[in-house]
Amino acid sequence: MKRRLSFEEYRGIDLTLFTLIMCVSEAMLVLAATRWFADQLYTVSVVGAVTAIVLMRWGPYAAINAVLGGFVFVLASHGSLGQIVIYCIGNLFSMFLLIPRRLLGPERIRKDGVLSVCFGLSTLLMMQAGRAITALCMGNEFSTCLGFFMTDGLSLLFSGVVVWIARRLDGIFEDQKHYILRVNKAED
Repeated sequence: MKRRLSFEEYRGIDLTLFTLIMCVSEAMLVLAATRWFADQLYTVSVVGAVTAIVLMRWGPYAAINAVLGGFVFVLASHGSLGQIVIYCIGNLFSMFLLIPRRLLGPERIRKDGVLSVCFGLSTLLMMQAGRAITALCMGNEFSTCLGFFMTDGLSLLFSGVVVWIARRLDGIFEDQKHYILRVNKAED
């Protein structure tokens, strides 16, 4: 007889896999950017897209991805302790997306392509705003804080495209309690 995973075990495995995928991808992107495209002023990051997907799947557990994503980015970039603080705390501003997730409902967001893409874009925009606010509070100049928005434009486009694709794949951009209930109901 086959043993079924508990919901907590499933969540733990799912969160671990998404976190590993994000951390490895982010480290590889930073390595590519610093080695091959070191003269470019822009960056590309998967953290916003993955955090948006995990936010939809697990709600507040996405804070893990937000913080670790910032940490991996700064670590791979050989950044300072101050930058680690800015990125880790700043990325947590993405948790404000729990409000529209709660008010609109994850199903409504998932089913509506425009809402889905806006959710993904907003996740990254909140991270950028959080980094800028955190940097400002740490005494950085306003022009430096604007850089968090200006250099991360490709990541915004990337987040929108990834969320658009993810919403079209069964169960990926979906609250996992809803997904499991839907799949179990279909099996009965």
